[in-house]
Amino acid sequence: MPKRLGVTVSRQIMDSQRLHPEATGDLSGLLNELIVAAKIISAEVNMAGLADILGQSGKTNVQGEAVQKLDDFANATIKRRMEQCGYICIMASEEEDGIIPVLDGYEGKYTLAFDPLDGSSNIDVNVSIGTIFSVHRKITVDVKGTEADLLQKGSQQVAAGYIIYGSSTMLVYTTGVGEGVHGFTLDPSVGEFFLSHPDIRTPDRSKYYSINEAYTNYWYDSTRNYIEYIKTVDKESGRPYSLRYIGSLVADFHRNLISGGIFLYPRDKKNTDKPEGKLRLLYEAAPMAMIVREAGGLAITDDGGDILDIKPTSLHQRVPLIIGSSKDVELAKRFFTS
Repeated sequence: MPKRLGVTVSRQIMDSQRLHPEATGDLSGLLNELIVAAKIISAEVNMAGLADILGQSGKTNVQGEAVQKLDDFANATIKRRMEQCGYICIMASEEEDGIIPVLDGYEGKYTLAFDPLDGSSNIDVNVSIGTIFSVHRKITVDVKGTEADLLQKGSQQVAAGYIIYGSSTMLVYTTGVGEGVHGFTLDPSVGEFFLSHPDIRTPDRSKYYSINEAYTNYWYDSTRNYIEYIKTVDKESGRPYSLRYIGSLVADFHRNLISGGIFLYPRDKKNTDKPEGKLRLLYEAAPMAMIVREAGGLAITDDGGDILDIKPTSLHQRVPLIIGSSKDVELAKRFFTS
C-alpha cells in the first residue's frame, strides 16, 4: 500500500485494516485508544516546567526505583483509558508489581504491556522520554485474561510501538511482518498525528554506538573487546565509531532507528542485583526488537540469542539487549559469542 505524507494515523490504521478482510477492528480500536492516551501525556509533558508535575512522587516502583510525578500521571492515564476500552483483557505496567485487570464487562481479546514513561530520570532536565507498548492476542480461555496471556514470546506480538516526547511528539509503531514501521508526528495545533516517516528502514551499518561507558571497569571481556574494536581507527571499515548515549532507551533507540546505530545494555559486574541486565523484556526489549526487525535491524541478547524468541517467565524479567543496525549487531554477536 502506498504511504503518503500527511495522512493521519487513524486513516493509516484503517487503510491497513482494509487489507485484512478477516480483521474485526479491535486492534485498530486498541491503537486509537492508546493514541488518545499519548496525546494526554504529551500535553502534560509539555507543561511539566510550568505545572507542579516535575520531581519525585515520593513512591518507589517494583524495580526499587524512585517514581517521578510524570511516571504516576502517565501510568494512571494509560490505565484509565485502556481499562474500559473493550479491546484488552489484561494489562501489565513496568511501574506495577502484578497484573492490571480491566473493568468488568469490558474484556477484549488482546493484552497490553507498557512502560508508561521510559527515561523518567531525565524528566527534570528536559531530555526526551517516551512511552513503550506491546500487544499480544489473548491465549487462555479465561475471559478476564491471566498472567499467561502476558507471558508470551516477542515473536507473538501483534503490535508494538513507542511515543517519544521530545522536540516534537512522535508515534512509531508496527503491526507485524510485512506491515512495516511508520512514524507519525503530532501537530499540536490540531491535536492530530500525521504520517511523517513512512516505511522506516534503519541503515544496515552505521558509525554510532550507544552504551554507558561509565561501566567500563565492570564490563565482561566480550563487551570490552567489542567496544575497543569499534573505537580503533581503521578508515577502510569506517572506524572509529562515535559514541552517542543519552541514557533514555526510547531516545537512544529512536535516533539509531532513523540514522543507524547500535545500542548495548549487556550484563556487567556492577549490578549484582541485576545479573541479567537492567532492561525489562516485556516492556522494553521485546517491543523494540519487533520494531527494529520490521525496519531491517536485529535485536539479540549478549549470548547471541534472539530477543523475540525468549519466553518470559515473569512480568518484570530483565534481559541484556544489543539492538540496532543489522551488520553492526551481527559484528557484535561475533564478539559476544566467541
